[in-house]
Amino acid sequence: MLWTAGCVATALLVPGIAEAAGSLASQPTLDQVITNLRNVIVSMLVGLATLFATIGGARYILAGGDPSEVEAAKKTLRYAAIGYSVAVLAPVLVKLLQTVVGQA
Repeated sequence: MLWTAGCVATALLVPGIAEAAGSLASQPTLDQVITNLRNVIVSMLVGLATLFATIGGARYILAGGDPSEVEAAKKTLRYAAIGYSVAVLAPVLVKLLQTVVGQA
């Protein structure tokens, strides 16, 4: 279920990478540049978290009952969850940054 959600989120966010990357240099305001940068970073985070979730799931399935491999798989899945959490919190962090630089 986590993997499916990550795939859906990646599919929705990845098209924003090309749009944001193509318009980063042409934006006249700091607010627009920060928003575009946030979109790129969130897309990359979701993609990496999905990759970690996939690897963790595969390691868990292939562990074969070996406790050390199961623990390694759980660590990988934990890192994926942290990646998704940071991606979800990115808009809050950007808003904080905008407040600090006076663009709120």
